[in-house]
Amino acid sequence: MTEPFRIALLIDADNAPAAKIDAILNDLAEYGEVTIRRAYGNWTKSELKGWIEELHDAAIRPMQQFDLTAHKNASDMALAIDAVELLHAAIPDAFALVSSDSDFTPLVHYLREKGRAVYGYGREKTPAPFKSACTRFTVVEKLGDSEEEADTEAGAALARKPSSATTGPALKRNARLIQLLRNSIAAAADDDGWALVGTVVSRIRNQSSEDPRNYGYATWTKLIKAIDLFELKDEGTSAIAVSDKRTKK
Repeated sequence: MTEPFRIALLIDADNAPAAKIDAILNDLAEYGEVTIRRAYGNWTKSELKGWIEELHDAAIRPMQQFDLTAHKNASDMALAIDAVELLHAAIPDAFALVSSDSDFTPLVHYLREKGRAVYGYGREKTPAPFKSACTRFTVVEKLGDSEEEADTEAGAALARKPSSATTGPALKRNARLIQLLRNSIAAAADDDGWALVGTVVSRIRNQSSEDPRNYGYATWTKLIKAIDLFELKDEGTSAIAVSDKRTKK
């Protein structure tokens, strides 16, 4: 019997929305089984009260860490130490880190150097170094249904704001995304300039943490189509292919 792909979920409760935990767990189910579930914070603080019910419902173990010094968050250090310990003791196949704090970037580098995938989840404002370090980073505002996150004032404001897809013109101005797509298509293309979308996506995932849902699109195919710099053929089939319109001139 094949062993399940085991994931350790570690949550920085001070920098994560409680209302999105079900959507995060549902997303992680695509990769494997979340066998370790821990959330770190000072649970005596009123700011974390929105997490209490979610912890019980999602079978997440609360890890208490008192604030030992004013204006310092000791939970970050506790999470990092546990991640390293779990890496060598429980030996999970991958880690999922839920935070919008770039302080975890070195931890992500370390875990990936040890051969573990790291799935990051955070708010859109999460600094780029943390996003880029992850195997894949997902913006929680774009994940799941738009529920009211009453645990924080910022969360409540977020829930009232509709989540919309990034427009084609805005996508075209994202030079890093466009270059990533063009390089991946060029590397996978045949003599006629066509590349299977599945192969292109595989190349993207091997080199970048980008996720089409961060731009409001369910799949890479829909995102590529919205950019309107690329041509698609055999849509709706397993042989769907893409080419760079520049090569057709």
